Amino acid sequence: MDSGKSANRSGKVVVVGSINVDLSVDVVRHPMPGETLPGRDVVMGPGGKGANQAVAAARLGASVAMVGAVGDDANAAVALSQITASGLDRTHVRQAPRATGLAIVVVDADGENSIIVVPGANSLVDADAVEAAADAVRTAHVVVAQGEIPASGTIRAAELSSGRFVLNLAPVMELPVEVIHKADPLVVNEHEAGLVLAMLDRDREIPLGETHSDVALALIEAGVRSVVMTLGARGSLVVDHQSELTSVPAATVTAVDSTGAGDAFVGALVSRLAEGESLVDAARFASRVGAFACTRPGAQESYPDLDDELPALPVP
Repeated sequence: MDSGKSANRSGKVVVVGSINVDLSVDVVRHPMPGETLPGRDVVMGPGGKGANQAVAAARLGASVAMVGAVGDDANAAVALSQITASGLDRTHVRQAPRATGLAIVVVDADGENSIIVVPGANSLVDADAVEAAADAVRTAHVVVAQGEIPASGTIRAAELSSGRFVLNLAPVMELPVEVIHKADPLVVNEHEAGLVLAMLDRDREIPLGETHSDVALALIEAGVRSVVMTLGARGSLVVDHQSELTSVPAATVTAVDSTGAGDAFVGALVSRLAEGESLVDAARFASRVGAFACTRPGAQESYPDLDDELPALPVP
């Protein structure tokens, strides 16, 4: 892989998040409400935003520990398969007497997906579960959290983090303002960005013609330390600590399945932040990794490792 980096990372990444099994079904198109369509190629594989991001970072050479939970059912082995294969530290992955989290993923002929998530054991990744992993979280160079676990777990992860706290607030949930302010960066897509901004500034009126750049800068004005706004095939916008806005393009690929591509982006981003790269450089690398993930089916199975050649970003 043309990464320009060795496999030895200088900082540890701790991911506090969800671990699921993905049940993926291919369809020609997404059904309308009340409509029944035939599906094909049903595949079960490991998923969950937390696990996806952890595996993506580990496959790119980062030292990663996972804080999460699975059930005591047969799906637990599937959910943990890539976590185990990628060499993650699973000391703080709890197994509980309930169902493992499940995501039902429907993928159309253009590679676009819709997802229904059943939390299962992920509902146990609360403040107490994160507190049990306090030493690992405190000593991490980068701590990553998402929106698929109870809010108390994300809040405690932010409180314990003494390094860089990366918050991928997807799905968006209510969090204390100080937790969102600690995000460095806050990683959101354009829809999530607007919802987070509304949480931070409930009295704000949305001007006509407001652009994605306007929203990203408004998040900084509302107290967020730095922002990465992902825009799918249009790339991403990065606002750093100096409030400078940079547009990062997406690599052009033929999409097969976009499931987990956003998580691949986050995993790649934090793998480079853990090594001390700038946010813009890390986002440029992440853009290539996210595009690569779209060229293969599934989530974690689609992620590159250090031997894979990544697609190039367009030359400005």
